[in-house]
Amino acid sequence: MASLLREYAAVVVGVVVLIATECGGGGIGRCEAAGGVDHVVGGDQGWDAASDVAAWSTNRVFMVGDNIWFTYSASQESIIQLGSKEEFESCELSNPIRVYTSGLDRVRLDGAGARYFSSGKLENCRNGLKLHVQVVPQVEAGGQAKLVMNVQELAAGPEPSGSTYIITSLTLVLIGFASLCFVVL
Repeated sequence: MASLLREYAAVVVGVVVLIATECGGGGIGRCEAAGGVDHVVGGDQGWDAASDVAAWSTNRVFMVGDNIWFTYSASQESIIQLGSKEEFESCELSNPIRVYTSGLDRVRLDGAGARYFSSGKLENCRNGLKLHVQVVPQVEAGGQAKLVMNVQELAAGPEPSGSTYIITSLTLVLIGFASLCFVVL
């Protein structure tokens, strides 16, 4: 019986490692059921005038299906999604596509193309607190680019915050079960 439990525990650990590997090696919590990656803008520092958001985004690949998360002090800041490169570069904030004010906002990257975000404060925008995200199509197994673009979804804007992490939940259950198996042994 003990050897059977050891074998089962080894299989469970192998499944957890496989799931983590399938999620790009970036941690199980980074992989969603839909295959997207969660990017927290600015990393640990979040969206802040003192952070270098442009440097943070350098060498990052944003793909259709990914999410970008903005974390900031809602009492001190807001985020504006702009519609054009010209508005972004000139910090023209008067015609936003969407305004984010909650302090923790998820933006689903649901189509390929450029996305532009800026601080809601003109001075912060002019000082560089803005983000240009170039979203690329997902690549399928055969190396073909899969373009996912729905004009109605793009016109409606990003979905409201809230995400389900099926893989993370499954992983936690498996880790708990594996731990229980090791305790029994």
